[in-house]
Amino acid sequence: MPKNSKVTQREQSHEHVTESVADLLAHEETLDDKGSSLNVGGAAEKKVPPIELPENDGRPAWNSKLQYILAQPPSRLLLLSHLYAGAYLVPYFILLLLIGIPLFFLELAVGQKIRRGSIGVWNYVCPHLGGIGMSSLMVCGFVGLYYNVIIGWSIFYFFQSFQYPLPWSDCPIRRNGTLAIVEPECEKSSATTYFWYRQTLNTTSTIAESGGLNIKMTLSLLVAWIIVCLAVIRGIASSGKVMYFSSLFPYVVLFCFLVRGLMLKGSVDGIAHMFTPKLEKMLEPQVWREAATQVFFALGLGFGGVIAFSSYNKIDNNCHFDAVLVSVINFLTSILATLVVFAVLGFKANIMNEKCVVDNAEKILGYFKSEVLSHDLKPPHVNFSHLTTSDYAEMYGVIKTVKEDSFAQLGLAPCLLEDELNKAVQGTGLAFIAFTEAMTHFPASPFWSVMFFFMLINLGLGSMIGTMTGITTPVLDAYKVQKELFTVCCCVVAFLCGLLFVQRSGNYFVTMFDDYSAGLPLTVVVILENVSVAWIYGTKRFMQDLEDMLGFRPCIIYFYLWKYVSPFCLIILISTTVIEMAISPPGYNAWVQELAQERFQSYPPWALAMCFSLIAVAMLPLPVVFIARRFNLMSDGSNKLSVSYRKTMMKDISNLEEDEGRFILGTKPGEVPSSVSARKAYLTPGGNKPLDQNSLSPNSCYGTSYQNAAISPTTPTTPTTPVTPESDS
Repeated sequence: MPKNSKVTQREQSHEHVTESVADLLAHEETLDDKGSSLNVGGAAEKKVPPIELPENDGRPAWNSKLQYILAQPPSRLLLLSHLYAGAYLVPYFILLLLIGIPLFFLELAVGQKIRRGSIGVWNYVCPHLGGIGMSSLMVCGFVGLYYNVIIGWSIFYFFQSFQYPLPWSDCPIRRNGTLAIVEPECEKSSATTYFWYRQTLNTTSTIAESGGLNIKMTLSLLVAWIIVCLAVIRGIASSGKVMYFSSLFPYVVLFCFLVRGLMLKGSVDGIAHMFTPKLEKMLEPQVWREAATQVFFALGLGFGGVIAFSSYNKIDNNCHFDAVLVSVINFLTSILATLVVFAVLGFKANIMNEKCVVDNAEKILGYFKSEVLSHDLKPPHVNFSHLTTSDYAEMYGVIKTVKEDSFAQLGLAPCLLEDELNKAVQGTGLAFIAFTEAMTHFPASPFWSVMFFFMLINLGLGSMIGTMTGITTPVLDAYKVQKELFTVCCCVVAFLCGLLFVQRSGNYFVTMFDDYSAGLPLTVVVILENVSVAWIYGTKRFMQDLEDMLGFRPCIIYFYLWKYVSPFCLIILISTTVIEMAISPPGYNAWVQELAQERFQSYPPWALAMCFSLIAVAMLPLPVVFIARRFNLMSDGSNKLSVSYRKTMMKDISNLEEDEGRFILGTKPGEVPSSVSARKAYLTPGGNKPLDQNSLSPNSCYGTSYQNAAISPTTPTTPTTPVTPESDS
């Protein structure tokens, strides 16, 4: 460090120094946790030889703040845009405020403070709950397996889009000698539905019927894993650069689709349907569960990717600003994506409604010709060659009134636009059926199709980079393995395991993994993260650590959110999830080729066992690690502390006194100011008593085990008492 820098000048000065954001911004070289002069000490002064800390502990860092922000992309925006219209937006916004922002802030803070992946972070906060990080890794693994299959589907559709007309715009023609007929399965459903289920997936009728590998999907999955591996293998240096394109390009496409969608007939009807409040839907637990799932996936809560990305930040980074900014961007992006979805679906609903009117008008004309209906029922102003929806609605009402007893036998449909909007699909069907069908009616449809699926590939790539980082970073932090080799091995193993999803019945396994491997385990992981910080480590202590790290005190509302509100909401969420799983028969929607439509089918016993095994395997590390460390069957992880973290602890703990547990900023290493404390006393919600406690460190559950391991053997120490979890009451 230059001798004339302000940091060096302050270390050589005997004046009292108070850290602030302005001080940190004024440094010529950033003061981080490796070079800070925070010391734990009591009233007595002790001279401790200064420890030379390395300028860089070798951990990678973001090249810019923009790269870091872009590394937190909104994931599955279109695949999880649940179509509950106005009933969905309100729960999503409420849960974003009560759960999303506070827990996203919590994950950013612990990752930035401890500078480790998810396994290391929760080992440090509370070794008994070290299984949290391992469960996060398991969930990331399961999600990555099936989510990259969706990227593979998008890659297949992307290359199929370079055709005019689009291959899913018309039903295929089957020729039998000189006779040409439309494919019956396609005629019963639709061209886009047939292309998805038969030509893309070539799906079987049950999950028990494998059907063998789908070669086209296998090659697409291989391409997807090659892209992900190349993006992740170089670490955040290359991942951050990829994020510039993969995160910004989807916004360009979404804005283009929104402008184009607003120009389509019926788009206003779709947007009006989106903002129409449906209070009866808001009372359904399913809506709140789906909204919470979207919050988890959009912010990456519980996956470990957030902690991994924030661990590459500088110690004085304003993670509170990052949490609020990314949450707001995610919410606005979700609104933008939902506007695009409903604009396009409004257009599609109008087309389907007009088709319904034409089909039923032909039926009515046939009834007039066969004298099933009297010509007197035909209004004089109705023109069947240009029948409008309002004219058809009038005729429908008249016929229903006159033929009240035999009306059901006529087989006439009401053809209401509201019904078509309510039929809108979601999940994979939204992207690969509803959107593809709407795009066939666009001018220059191949261009829009290429743009749409290229956007999906980029969204998926951004999500997969975060998921893979949540896997590789904790392992690389805990075990010294070669990063490139480990990343390649992970991708190869994942591709081989992913072959389960590219057999002809693979779509049903994607649904299974989406329903069971992430939902409940992810919620359990998130609530244990919340409890371990707020109740075991202590909310007051954590708030004080944030003040030390950020240079300012976060809003007091976070205290109550972390302590009471978020855990309560998560407990309710887990309870409703378990109750629904208990009362609802586990099953999937199978495509029945003979009927050319989906039918709900229950899982066979082996598939049902597989469903619950996914939940059990994802959560198994939690009790295993707890029991193993409770009975000293497993190391508490103290030997895996990073070099910089251990040396910082040696410097900080060297002045620990039995009656004093606070960090005090000294003018020199080992020297304590005689009068004023360098840190401001944090006033707790319960009163104005200053807080006395340790900063965020791994000894919060195991007393002084880390302290004793970190103290130099040549340094005289005073006996210490175990640090018990703090009570906030």
